[in-house]
Amino acid sequence: MNNEIQEEIIQDQETSKKVDGIYTLPTAIIIAGFVIAGEMIYNAGNSSLQTPSAKQVSAAEEAVLPSGGVELPVIWGDLGSKLVSTGTIDADKFIAIYDQRGAFTEEYRKLLLGQNEGKLTITNENAGYMLNLFWALGLASKNPILESGEMTDPSYGGAGNFASTGGWTIAQGSAMDHYSRHKFFDLTSEQQDLVDKVSRGIYRPCCGNSTHFPDCNHGMAMLGFLELMASQGASEQDMWKAALVVNSYWFPDTYLTIASYMKSKGIEWKDVNPQEMLGINYSSAQGYAKIATQVSRPPQQRSGNGCGVGNGATVAPPRQQGGCGI
Repeated sequence: MNNEIQEEIIQDQETSKKVDGIYTLPTAIIIAGFVIAGEMIYNAGNSSLQTPSAKQVSAAEEAVLPSGGVELPVIWGDLGSKLVSTGTIDADKFIAIYDQRGAFTEEYRKLLLGQNEGKLTITNENAGYMLNLFWALGLASKNPILESGEMTDPSYGGAGNFASTGGWTIAQGSAMDHYSRHKFFDLTSEQQDLVDKVSRGIYRPCCGNSTHFPDCNHGMAMLGFLELMASQGASEQDMWKAALVVNSYWFPDTYLTIASYMKSKGIEWKDVNPQEMLGINYSSAQGYAKIATQVSRPPQQRSGNGCGVGNGATVAPPRQQGGCGI
């Protein structure tokens, strides 16, 4: 991608508008109908939730979103129980959301309340649930990125006014009662530096901001995931690779389209550079939009896990809380 396009993307990402004295972010605060919904709206009446074996899966889709899932370089352990014990997750409210749809599986129960010794495996079926767990983790885990980063910029009216905070309504008390409040990890300075570095390079197509500015649920979830990986000794290379896997399951349309674009350039998905794919030129809302215009026949669209490009989400002033819910 040439320098002019890259500069245009950066300018789009950095620009904010002020209307009637209120700042708006072109990528930040996202409003959707119901707060408790990201995965559950995704589930409701959606036949695409059948397991991949129940439909024809293309070779391209299997390369980006393996139907058997992908093992992640982390062990969840009892973090679900800790999130519940601190009140970050109100277990009764959380379980009720899934029970209403008959979707609270034994796997989900164990991740929320039990001890999990093996490494996590993300699949098409559990990607939305993991999004919600990582969201809670990123929100509540004490970290300087939340305490002194973009979320605290006074121009936006306070950290509690974003979709990633205002949208988390299943805590005991308010989301801000738990914001950067609980010490789940003891990151070394080197590990924190790694989280800081990698978070600045991971974008998401529902927003134009990096994970270092986790203004929506996907950004907050990715921050939690990065902290978890760093705490367990993952290398920078492993973090980029795993983050691309997770983003792909959270935004399947986006990365199937990007894979199609890369294939048109003679590069198979297994050979892409994860750091490049996660960067502003591909994974930001602006970058992805430019890539998508260059794919003549986009892959068949499928449902994602939470807010995504083209789902009717709109930009709103910071004071209007809410956004992609669980």
